[in-house]
Amino acid sequence: MSETGGAAGGVREVKSAARTVELLELLAARGDRPARLQELADALGAPRSSMYALLQTLVSRGWVRTDVTGSLYGIGIHALLTGTGYLDSDPRVGLVRPYLDEASEALGETIHLGRLDGRDVAYLATRESHEYLRTISRVGRRLPAHAGALGKALLAERADADLPDGPYEALTAHTRTGRDALAADLARVRERGYSVDREESVPGIAGFGFALRYDTPALDAISCSVPVARLTPAHEERIVTVMRGIRAGIEAAAPGAGGAPHWR
Repeated sequence: MSETGGAAGGVREVKSAARTVELLELLAARGDRPARLQELADALGAPRSSMYALLQTLVSRGWVRTDVTGSLYGIGIHALLTGTGYLDSDPRVGLVRPYLDEASEALGETIHLGRLDGRDVAYLATRESHEYLRTISRVGRRLPAHAGALGKALLAERADADLPDGPYEALTAHTRTGRDALAADLARVRERGYSVDREESVPGIAGFGFALRYDTPALDAISCSVPVARLTPAHEERIVTVMRGIRAGIEAAAPGAGGAPHWR
């Protein structure tokens, strides 16, 4: 075992547990692209024999699945069950869901709830537009915080000194990849009170993000996404007005510090 700065309170990290988590995260990130044994061993710097034993253990427990030949591996159904348990047990998600319904009903657009996780935003809940339907749900997926409305709303709640050095990943031709450019955009977010993503994360889609300040600094945000083809100035103004009201309602309804556990 080795000690790591990432372990809580300087507790020694359990290598086998860390490798298991790294493997599951790697498989989850690959989505619909299954991996072979050697690919996984190389990616994690593990001996092939050790990786094979770990995979077989996880397959037997339902955390990893394999094809009929036993040569391809992907994330298993127990990962979904655990993720669903997280969403069902989180009081913030339960609080926000009815407000997402309200925003969706009022605007007819796609509404998201996301949470900052390191340099990414994880999508916790989505209400899809009846006009623009995604083929794949974003719930459980991640997006670099610098590129989208949710992430920029949350980054603006923090000091620019906390921004990592660039360059950042470019998801589209409009993504801000330089630290100075992102910092300037975050300054505008603070001035207006919400973030704007104009095709920075998805071509053809604009987003408006609003940090939920029931935590300090905010960890959660809501956003509204709309195709730029039908984003008129009047519609944009209505989106901002409605989403500001939704945010105010959520923050007013959030329990105080003496309520639910304060998770790290």
